[in-house]
Amino acid sequence: MMVVTKRTLLIVEDDPGLQKQLKWSFDGYQTVIAGNRDDAITALRRHMPSVVTLDLGLPPDPTNASEGLETLKEILQLAPSTKVIVVTGNDDRNNAVKAVAMGAYDFYQKPIDSDELTLIIERAFQLDDLQKAYSSLQQANTEPLSGIIASSKKMQGLSRTIEKVAPTNATTLLLGESGTGKEVLAKALHELSDRASKPFVAVNCAAIPENLLESELFGYEKGAFTGATQQTKGKIEYADKGTFFLDEIGDLPFALQSKLLRFLQERVVERLGGRREIPIDVRIVCATHQNLQTLIDEGKFRSDLYYRISEITINIPPLRERDGDAIVIATALLKRFCKSHNKQIKGFSDEAIAAIENYAWPGNIRELENKIKRAVIMTDEAFISDYDIELRQNTEDAMPFNLKTVRETAETAAIKRALTVSHNNISNAAKLLGVTRPTLYSLFEKYGIQVNG
Repeated sequence: MMVVTKRTLLIVEDDPGLQKQLKWSFDGYQTVIAGNRDDAITALRRHMPSVVTLDLGLPPDPTNASEGLETLKEILQLAPSTKVIVVTGNDDRNNAVKAVAMGAYDFYQKPIDSDELTLIIERAFQLDDLQKAYSSLQQANTEPLSGIIASSKKMQGLSRTIEKVAPTNATTLLLGESGTGKEVLAKALHELSDRASKPFVAVNCAAIPENLLESELFGYEKGAFTGATQQTKGKIEYADKGTFFLDEIGDLPFALQSKLLRFLQERVVERLGGRREIPIDVRIVCATHQNLQTLIDEGKFRSDLYYRISEITINIPPLRERDGDAIVIATALLKRFCKSHNKQIKGFSDEAIAAIENYAWPGNIRELENKIKRAVIMTDEAFISDYDIELRQNTEDAMPFNLKTVRETAETAAIKRALTVSHNNISNAAKLLGVTRPTLYSLFEKYGIQVNG
């Protein structure tokens, strides 16, 4: 049986009688009622409705439309695509027109005829559906790779690089901190290549004892050493015609590096105790969180091997440098863990969102995944708090939701940086910022920036 999810409609109305009438009239939607500005903004953040009806006459003074207009302004700042239908009195057409000029979708004058208002609301929902469908079509060819959740420019660019490199046989080196998703990207390289139907075999050099690693990679013949009771293929051999992923190659013992180099040059393996060279057709992808150049300088890694494995080098940014990705990934993880643990959690509290965006994530995506999973298991609330994800902290420097504040913060930072680079030379700073000197002076005054020297 198919369950039809009702579309969410937020009704902002302070009159209890009208609240009941509207809730009854619009029972075809999931209606959420708010009686004042604060409740309206809270409901907007929690339920993310596509359509809002907003009475401009809100407390503390229902005879004055200023509170309603300020509510409209804040709604559109927080959710610009929301369709807001303002509801006004018969003698208040001027404020209705003003609201539309501010960005309201439409207006309706009291007394309310539920049938007429339903038509306006339904038309707003239809427009929202069309816009979302169009947006999905636009993004169809620009979404990151499968398995990679990202919205930041850095990761979008990295995804495009993966798409270009994947169809080739170039040996690829993935560099990045622990937990940044190196194996996910290695699999993406495999899945986008013509080897996708063949094996993807991964070996972590740091996870296998040195005395076992050689046999794990290259295999062995029966009787090659005590306990070798049968012929055994190595992991490289199992990856034939596919992709072989050598993770944490910086931990590969120096004695084995020459043997791996020979394989990369000749593309043949020789099992321990064997005499026969076995040709292998495989694409090699390596990864490490270590600085290989430093290891080369210390005599711990062969420079000739480094040049062999780094025909293409891809640097993966840590999560703290991927603007906006932390909350996007957290939301995807929340959905996944709610499904696997049969939990009905609606989202994150404002404090949790601020904490996620503000935290440096030294453990990167792996740490984020662990915290979200724990929170889903432990919480009994509808929204995950900063306490649930164990990130209670000072969030004064968190990225604000208010777009005006975000813009002012960014402009102030850019101006100060330009002044530093230009050594407080106003003309040069203006050129760097792409504005005129008078405009820059106006910005100084606007943001209270003092220029010395």
